[in-house]
Amino acid sequence: MQGLTRPGQVIDAGLRPAPVRRAGGRPAPAGAPRRDPGPSRLAYRLNRLWLTPLYRRLFRVGLPAFLMCMIVGLYLADDTRRANLTGAMTAMVDRIQNREAFMVRTMQIEGASPAVDKGLRAMLPVTLPASSFDLDLPALRKQIELLDAVDHVDLRIKPGGILSAVVTERQPALLWRHARGIELLDRTGHRVASVTSRELRRDLPVIAGEGAGEKAAEALAVIAAAGPLVPRLRGLERMGERRWDVVLDRGQRIMLPADRPLQAVEKVLALDKADGLLDRDVIAVDLREAGRPVVRMGLTAQNTLRRALGRNELDAEGNEIEPQDANGAPKGVAATAGQANKGGAQKAGPAGAPKAAGKGQGASRGAGSGKAGAAGKGKGKGGAGTDGTGKAAPARRG
Repeated sequence: MQGLTRPGQVIDAGLRPAPVRRAGGRPAPAGAPRRDPGPSRLAYRLNRLWLTPLYRRLFRVGLPAFLMCMIVGLYLADDTRRANLTGAMTAMVDRIQNREAFMVRTMQIEGASPAVDKGLRAMLPVTLPASSFDLDLPALRKQIELLDAVDHVDLRIKPGGILSAVVTERQPALLWRHARGIELLDRTGHRVASVTSRELRRDLPVIAGEGAGEKAAEALAVIAAAGPLVPRLRGLERMGERRWDVVLDRGQRIMLPADRPLQAVEKVLALDKADGLLDRDVIAVDLREAGRPVVRMGLTAQNTLRRALGRNELDAEGNEIEPQDANGAPKGVAATAGQANKGGAQKAGPAGAPKAAGKGQGASRGAGSGKAGAAGKGKGKGGAGTDGTGKAAPARRG
């Protein structure tokens, strides 16, 4: 074969060529065992365990953290070391918090009355100047909004160490008079403040009665509906904690129903505009029953009506007044006194004279016939005369 023969060597065609062997290679001994290239059983198991995510995180994170915590715990086991570490941390925090950039030196309040301004400054938990880290603004805001006169407050720290408080106060809309005093209420019925006298806020309408404060919005709606009557309005009174009475001047009162009071007010205004109802001598207009309004007249109107009917007039307490004569005494009393005096004169006559006048001497009135006749000749049938004492006596036939 070409390449396997040396030059000048003759190869017999019947011979087999020798195998070619690489240079430097030796055949392995026939009895030596071959080495297994695969990993051992322990190495295989460790390799598979390392490929598990849980064990990998445990060895990478858990083991170092455990060692670190163990070292820190051993270091802080000593009380002196803990005290020194705590003092150092506190001093560092104080130095940072008390820096000039974090100091609050003044408080600026906007939109507050003098009384509320004074109350807000007194509610600060610290004395200025103080660090802004010592001020809990959300807690302070909730505490300020608990004041009756404050509706909302906006707190913030401005550059330059200024604590700004923008206050929105409740606006009084009503005066509520009750057994405990007089209070100012806003449009929602929330208490604003207390007053000692109605004269302090004469510009506000008055409501009275228990439970009236809870219905402040309804009271304002009734007052708004009674527009033409507002100059005469004295206030609203809550009756039985279920309905309103509109109190006007001259002692007039409009009794509203528990349901739909605004419609009742509009009805009264229509009647007053058409007939001048409230300009007359009327004490009360009762509208508690929608289909049956009732008007209560005053004393002057009642006496005028009673005179027209021929009846006696009434006094302020509702009692009838007896008619009087020219001397100012009641007529019935004067007639009785005159008859008594006449009888006394008859009794004072000469001794032995008869007490009653005889034939043609004593006059009598026949109560049955109404004609005058002598006491002995009274002709009134079934009539009765009067004796000298003014008492009724039976008539005698002549």
